[in-house]
Amino acid sequence: MDKANSKQNSIDDSKNEISTRAKELGIDFLEKSPKEISGESIGIISEEVAKRNKMITFDSDKEKIKVAIIDPQDIEALNTLRFISEKDEREIVLYLVSEEVFGEMLNFYSRPSEIVNKAVKSFTQDIKTNVTGAVLENGNDMNSREERIKDAPVSKLVQVIVSHAIDGHASDIHIEPMEGDFRVRFRVDGVLHMSLTIPKEIGPVVVSRIKILSNLKIDEKRKPQDGRFRIMHNGNPIDFRVSTLPVINGEKLVMRILDKDKGVGDVESMGLMGSAFSYVKEALQETYGMILMTGPTGSGKSTTLYGLLKILNNDERNIITLEDPIEYNIEGLNQSQIKPEIGYTFASGLRTILRQDPNVIMVGEIRDSETAELAVHAALTGHLMFSTLHTNTAIGSIPRLMDMGIEPFLLSSSLRLVMAQRLVRRICEKCKQEVKISSVVQEKILDEIRNVPSDELKKYDIDLSKDIIFFKGKGCDACNGKGLSGRLAIFEVVKVTDKMKNIIIENKGNESLITEERNRLGMLTIRQDGILKLLRGMTTMEEIERVTDSGIIE
Repeated sequence: MDKANSKQNSIDDSKNEISTRAKELGIDFLEKSPKEISGESIGIISEEVAKRNKMITFDSDKEKIKVAIIDPQDIEALNTLRFISEKDEREIVLYLVSEEVFGEMLNFYSRPSEIVNKAVKSFTQDIKTNVTGAVLENGNDMNSREERIKDAPVSKLVQVIVSHAIDGHASDIHIEPMEGDFRVRFRVDGVLHMSLTIPKEIGPVVVSRIKILSNLKIDEKRKPQDGRFRIMHNGNPIDFRVSTLPVINGEKLVMRILDKDKGVGDVESMGLMGSAFSYVKEALQETYGMILMTGPTGSGKSTTLYGLLKILNNDERNIITLEDPIEYNIEGLNQSQIKPEIGYTFASGLRTILRQDPNVIMVGEIRDSETAELAVHAALTGHLMFSTLHTNTAIGSIPRLMDMGIEPFLLSSSLRLVMAQRLVRRICEKCKQEVKISSVVQEKILDEIRNVPSDELKKYDIDLSKDIIFFKGKGCDACNGKGLSGRLAIFEVVKVTDKMKNIIIENKGNESLITEERNRLGMLTIRQDGILKLLRGMTTMEEIERVTDSGIIE
């Protein structure tokens, strides 16, 4: 504690010293780095000149240019600024900054928007230089220009886009051709955010550069392609799964970021708790049977299955997975990548691995009747089977499998547990604060969990007899002003009971009857699980509304 106080006192003393010097020199003191500097302003002084003279332009208009400087008495720096002032016919306004703040401001030169500007300048210069040369002779061929510039500033641009996405904890990078330019967006915590705009002439070259990295055909733009590449970022290997798609304005490219260093967390940290966690642990003790995970694309199904496999992963078990693609390489698992183009599908792979003496099998997705039939067969013959299915609810997976041709008596014998999940954003712990909500909304929230058993509320550490406190993130630097940071899964976990098995056989898996039985047993819906996590201060009502049926916030 004393060290922290001492460090803070030292910082305060330094600030006071610089502030005093600024007053003596008759200029303003810039205490903090601006949150944003426009490309137009920072481009007035090049990065090389800024580093050499320790000065940087951070704001400008028609009359003034604001410059942050460490030494306002540096003759060379002042001469440079005088030249800029005369050339632009604008007044230079100096601000004194510390070394630390100046260092932070230099980072603006490495932002994607600045690299884009450099790439555009290089592209324009390339055309001017070659206007009477090879480009003109080749009919102003676009491919020739792409070849010349892809290894210079465009290569740097790709590197910076990728680095910023990783540093910003993005899961996906979208590069999309629009009518007049290319749009780059990052998906952070499940929500897409605009990152930057790339000029139309640079966009195709950026896409080509990424296709080269991914070993894709750069001249094939009429049909989709899939590839992968790996980079080292701060000493950690980061894999990228690349997908291209022909669209009306050109070729769209999406990169999924697979950070091997993050690995797979445990299911408790993902948000599995209460009776749901007990049902899962009970199912994992079985020696055979099927555990199904449902939900839309991007809801974290595979990550949760990896978490469950980690619990089972030991020297006594032979665990084999069939995946498309393999997102995380987990030591101890035998992971196999399917390749439909050569006939190695989930169905053919499942036939093969049954001869590999597995104890536990994970099939990435049940997509067709053949895979479903083989998976049920495997679950009935001494294997613990994990897989995913695209349905909106956990219970909806039962009629879905029956639609695929699975006989009710086989399904009832094999199915142990069905789970559904969605991902919501967590409240930022750094700026978390209490908020008041209207009594009407509060009553609606409480009404949705009125039938939740008291034992379940205790497991979530919720006491409804006390005043309920709601939380929200105010917004801070740690969460980029969003008030939300990181993600949390909300679950619906349905243990298949004897009565449910009878419903599957006698009533052909009637969904409403199974739902009634689930409610009678007090198993939580995905929305109820989300509301209980809301009451624990883990997420917000807006997030619950975003991923479940709306009805509370109007």
